[in-house]
Amino acid sequence: MSIAADPQTRTVALIGNPNTGKSTVFGALSGVQQRVGNYPGVTVEKKTGRMLVGDRRWTLIDLPGTYSLAPRSPDEMVAVDVLLGRRADTPGPDVVLCVVDANNLERNLYLVSQVLELGRPTVVALTMTDVAEDRGVAIDAQALRDRLGGVPVVPIRAHKRVGLDALKAALAEAAGRPSTPIESPFPEPFRAEVARLGGWLAGHRAGKPPLPRYLVERLLLDTGGYLEGVVTLDDGEGDLHAEILASRHRLAEAACPVPAVEAMARYGWAASTLEGVVTRPDQPRLTTGDRVDRVLTHRAWGTLIFVVIMALIFQGVFTWAVPAMDLIDAGVGRLAEGVEGAMAEGPLRSLIVDGVIAGVGGVIVFLPQIFILFFFLGILEDCGYLARAAYLMDRLMTRLGLSGKSFIPLLSSFACAIPGVMATRVIEDRRDRMTTILVAPLMSCSARLPVYTLLIAAFIPPVAIGGLLSLQAVTMVALYSVGVVAAAGVAWALKRTVFRGPTPPFVMELPAYTWPSARVVLHRMFDRGWSFVRRAGTIIVAVSVVMWALLYYPRLPELEANRVAQQVLAMELARDVADDPDAIADLDARIAAVEARADGLQKRNSLLGRAGRLIEPVVRPLGWDWRIGAAAIASFPAREVVVATLGVIFDIGSDVEGEEGVSRLQVALREAEWRDGRPLFTVPVALSIMVFFALCAQCVSTLAVIRRETNSWAWPAFSFAYMTALAYVAAMITYQVGTLLAA
Repeated sequence: MSIAADPQTRTVALIGNPNTGKSTVFGALSGVQQRVGNYPGVTVEKKTGRMLVGDRRWTLIDLPGTYSLAPRSPDEMVAVDVLLGRRADTPGPDVVLCVVDANNLERNLYLVSQVLELGRPTVVALTMTDVAEDRGVAIDAQALRDRLGGVPVVPIRAHKRVGLDALKAALAEAAGRPSTPIESPFPEPFRAEVARLGGWLAGHRAGKPPLPRYLVERLLLDTGGYLEGVVTLDDGEGDLHAEILASRHRLAEAACPVPAVEAMARYGWAASTLEGVVTRPDQPRLTTGDRVDRVLTHRAWGTLIFVVIMALIFQGVFTWAVPAMDLIDAGVGRLAEGVEGAMAEGPLRSLIVDGVIAGVGGVIVFLPQIFILFFFLGILEDCGYLARAAYLMDRLMTRLGLSGKSFIPLLSSFACAIPGVMATRVIEDRRDRMTTILVAPLMSCSARLPVYTLLIAAFIPPVAIGGLLSLQAVTMVALYSVGVVAAAGVAWALKRTVFRGPTPPFVMELPAYTWPSARVVLHRMFDRGWSFVRRAGTIIVAVSVVMWALLYYPRLPELEANRVAQQVLAMELARDVADDPDAIADLDARIAAVEARADGLQKRNSLLGRAGRLIEPVVRPLGWDWRIGAAAIASFPAREVVVATLGVIFDIGSDVEGEEGVSRLQVALREAEWRDGRPLFTVPVALSIMVFFALCAQCVSTLAVIRRETNSWAWPAFSFAYMTALAYVAAMITYQVGTLLAA
């Protein structure tokens, strides 16, 4: 029996505005007992945890951060359905835990009022109380509890684990007593229309469960019409849309315009609730955080500090990951040697060693760098710094014609474009939303990191610049900047052509600075790392096997294979009887040359080689041969697959030895040659490949999400076409200019 189905287990749902510390509270309560999945039928992340309160087990459900329970899509409907107990895959919560920022009580109580209307037992957790105290703000928690009708209000400091025992006790108390919805904060005319529409729905939904009052309210308030499509009536009975329009017309005549009436009612309720509860100083105090913000949000100094911070993070990615990467690479090499020693030569051994191990091993070696990058990004996010970065970028967004609301989706896209595209739902203006969707994939996501680190470590020397930053770190910053600059240019063009229109104003909240929670940061880091491992174990394995098969078949004609084998055998016999070291070394080199020629001939005449040679004239201007072109095409399912494909094509079997700080694949790339003996990979070629992958649309999952978010195949097709063209042109310019400069 699962915990969710155990009658002895209680369930608590966490909900709150973004930047209230909800994730920190969730991590503090659940510890390491966390699971991440998805709700069936939607792409909303389902994060659950477990905890003990006394001797009773509890399941925690961490709902996505939101400012309002106003669903406008199936994904946004998830939180409402979970809180109302309307999802078959998730138990209805015994208690709802509202996480509230003590510094922004009035705005946070907007969401609290919606939750209290649902009629679930509720507890309010007051976070950031230490910051409020520093600002001279005093909150009477008992008075607030009384104003909320007895709802427990618990001040906590989750990152220091202060108040958690009191919070658990409050949850147990709330779960043990009945709860009723608060009186609606809406004016009487609105309540009357809700009652009238609810009665009409009851008469036209015979045999169906009655619609909760809150959803009836939302039917009136949802001018976008999403909920109308969700509510089902008896076949052929009534016109719901006409009833709603009639109600809205009567409300407008009664000075209750929809949807503005909700903001007026809820903020009015919040103001009256807080009267006498919150005491503020006559003159606002200047806190340490305010002083820090004067520097970090400064137009010049703030931008410079942001660039330096990111450069230092990338320096750490290259420097600190080396020991772990060397260990993984050596382990992959030993695994390949073990398989070769345990199996007879043949297709199966080649599949395992040259296909699976070479492909997956070439990618998994970068896992330490993924961990380090997301460890530092987690710290920046949890302490509140990334919100300052959003504030800095708002000026740039405005000049491009975008709202500052676009920054958070774009920032999310640095981890993965999929949640970034989905996060554009917070942008009300369709033109801004579409523009943001189309440029979000240009942000350098974590899937590009293995490509960057592979080629930078192999071909960019680790020389220090100014005694502080290495050239490798500067190159990494430049590659991330390529995507940002390209996105800026594309957004500027789209907002002046296809999506021409005014830019709405943007007001954003700067959360208080807090000490990062080790649990939250480490959980995010391991979550991203595990996601990377899952991809390595699924899509990368599949593509590696396909690439191996395309390279392995058809085999060389038997006559040619026998001729090569006889040549090698003759030279091996001669080497065995030779006693001159120079002669032995010469024979070893000749054997390697014969085997390399045979291997090259096999690959050129394989299915992949034949297809690759067809496209070689297209990729030659980029400095690539057919092998690099084939790897780029094979990476269409996911960008990081190119690393696995290069590992298969350049055959990093057990005979390739890595060096300190350099993986076996990097050694193989350094040794790769054109047919005339020239090095295949040079600095201009490496830069060309990295620029191409910084801008290309090699991610089928992202294109699928764009299709779903825009409800059209035209936009993902447009996105793929413009990004591929942009990547090709930029890579060609990079190679041609780099070659001229290197001449």
